[in-house]
Amino acid sequence: QALLAESGGGLVKPGDSLRPSCEAAPGTRDAYVMGWFRQAPGKEREFVAAISWSGGSTDYSDSVKGRFTISRDNAKNTVFLQMNSLKPEDTAVYYCAATPTFGRRRTWSYNSWGQGTQVTVSS
Repeated sequence: QALLAESGGGLVKPGDSLRPSCEAAPGTRDAYVMGWFRQAPGKEREFVAAISWSGGSTDYSDSVKGRFTISRDNAKNTVFLQMNSLKPEDTAVYYCAATPTFGRRRTWSYNSWGQGTQVTVSS
């Protein structure tokens, strides 16, 4: 089972950018598709983006498409989420997760999770 750790969240103003990252324990990343989810206070955890092992396939929720970009560096066991044009409604705890199969968006289909990193967008 992968061990995942997010970092790089923070407090930013609307329109700013952030690039949180997620590092996996060595030797565990290569076998997994990686995804980002987020959970705002009082709301369910929702899918944000996912990337295949090779990086050749990506998937985004409609709410972030065109503003967020997911990428990965397998040599460093790390996945990134470049977030541009941030909005107050992007405020949430962001989690990375791992799953064996690309194309999944449900939380229950991901079998490994990080502890989350807080992203707050406020003027």
